[in-house]
Amino acid sequence: MKGYTWIFITVGVLLGLLLAHQFRFTNEIKRAEALERVNAMTAEIGQLQKEQEALQNLVNGLRTTLDNLTPLNPELREDFEIAKIVAGVTELSGPGVEITLNDSTIALMPGDNPSLYLLHDEDLLLILNELKAAGAEAISINDHRILATTEVRCAGPSILLDKNKRLTPPYTIHAIGDQDNLEAALNMKGGVVQSLQVFGIYATVKKAPHLVIPAYSGVVVFEYAEVVAD
Repeated sequence: MKGYTWIFITVGVLLGLLLAHQFRFTNEIKRAEALERVNAMTAEIGQLQKEQEALQNLVNGLRTTLDNLTPLNPELREDFEIAKIVAGVTELSGPGVEITLNDSTIALMPGDNPSLYLLHDEDLLLILNELKAAGAEAISINDHRILATTEVRCAGPSILLDKNKRLTPPYTIHAIGDQDNLEAALNMKGGVVQSLQVFGIYATVKKAPHLVIPAYSGVVVFEYAEVVAD
């Protein structure tokens, strides 16, 4: 009987060692696969960044070429410059307002919804819409030019512009235009700034005598629209 006991003990020990070895071997395979995936993703990100830089250099080169092709006719030159301003490919400066926004620092009470104390894409969109309605001629967020086609979307705790520019608070919005109109539109009673301050979200509006809003650095792509033939 004792002999069988030792056999069972020996088999149990050997089986345990085998299982431990198998478990360690499986974990090493998983770690190797995970490391391989990380390396592959890192390489892919690096390649995409290089492609983005190459495309941006191409855009900059084409814009320089476009600038050099400015019509000699004064009327055409004026129309051309206006078209560039409307398209957002020209740096602009002038008086306006500066809006600074940041998430709330209020300590949450039990049962409070933390989402209400954070800035969201709809908050920025409300401010942008108020500025446009008040006659803003050019707008930027954290030095990124805003166009009519600019997408503003929520991406977790950050904001995504045009699917590739991730911005995090604090947000600084510059808007060129009539300072009194822009300030009044945002600070009106019950307006967007006042509604944000209810939840302790930092939101201030101040006049700025001289703002510089950069040219749009991205690419505008039309998938379905096309120029009407004469």
